[in-house]
Amino acid sequence: MIEACLFDLDGVVVDTAKYHFIAWKALAEELGFEFTLEDNERLKGVSRMQSLEILLEIGNLRVSDREKLAMAEKKNALYVSYIEKMTPEETLPGVEKFLRELRAAGIRIALGSASKNAPMILERIQLSGMFDAIVDGNSIAEAKPNPEVFLKGAEKLGVLPENCVVFEDAIAGIEAAQNANMYSVGIGDPETLGFADMVIPGFDGFTVDMLKKALNCA
Repeated sequence: MIEACLFDLDGVVVDTAKYHFIAWKALAEELGFEFTLEDNERLKGVSRMQSLEILLEIGNLRVSDREKLAMAEKKNALYVSYIEKMTPEETLPGVEKFLRELRAAGIRIALGSASKNAPMILERIQLSGMFDAIVDGNSIAEAKPNPEVFLKGAEKLGVLPENCVVFEDAIAGIEAAQNANMYSVGIGDPETLGFADMVIPGFDGFTVDMLKKALNCA
């Protein structure tokens, strides 16, 4: 039985990947090396500090922990300057309609994101009221594929993990859902996310009945 749906944020509810990329690219250029869109794929679904470690690896740089914190703060300040200007129009197609359909069906809704800026983004796109619980980077110790973010979401909702469905666009996120013993729905490319329980291109035209039928759930 589907009692709850848990959503990643970036690439699922909104597309903030472009803002992350611009901010990381600017930091890399300041450090003297190029950061490409292909490099950016490695950062999907991981925490800010883990992303910085990957960035430094790409640039073949070693810096102190103090410098790492300063770099992470600089990147985040630039990123925040972009997302502060976000509007409801940046919500991905079909997302709000699907969330409303879930609520009408009595299915609980939670956000499970590594982003520490998740609450601000939901405010900017005016979807905060659609979520019964929010678990973000400020309230977890372990990054995906560790299942902590989704297990905490299920706990906040008062729902057993096996009755939860996770919507994710990243490999690490699908693995986290599976590690939590939850159903997983990949948003994006079937070749990349084919190991999820089902894969859809996006929420436009997607319904709760389609979800239930695909997962053979009540």
